[in-house]
Amino acid sequence: MNNKNIENMTKTNNPEDKVPIWQKANLTVKEAAAYSNIGRDKIYQLLKRPDCDFVLNVGDKKTLIKRQKFEDFISRAVTL
Repeated sequence: MNNKNIENMTKTNNPEDKVPIWQKANLTVKEAAAYSNIGRDKIYQLLKRPDCDFVLNVGDKKTLIKRQKFEDFISRAVTL
């Protein structure tokens, strides 16, 4: 997915949502999938691993991904 498509994901009527995806501290699973070109199902599998250090659970229902740690994980990964 190119940067223009990723930028369109963050466009809403809410001014707080205008932050470019690559500048956000935390991403939704949908944003992380678009940003990394990794499927949402695979990301959910990674988030369930006990050694996952890029998961951020907000309450019982919201899961976010720490973007910088996610990028670090991807850069070190050989296979997923």
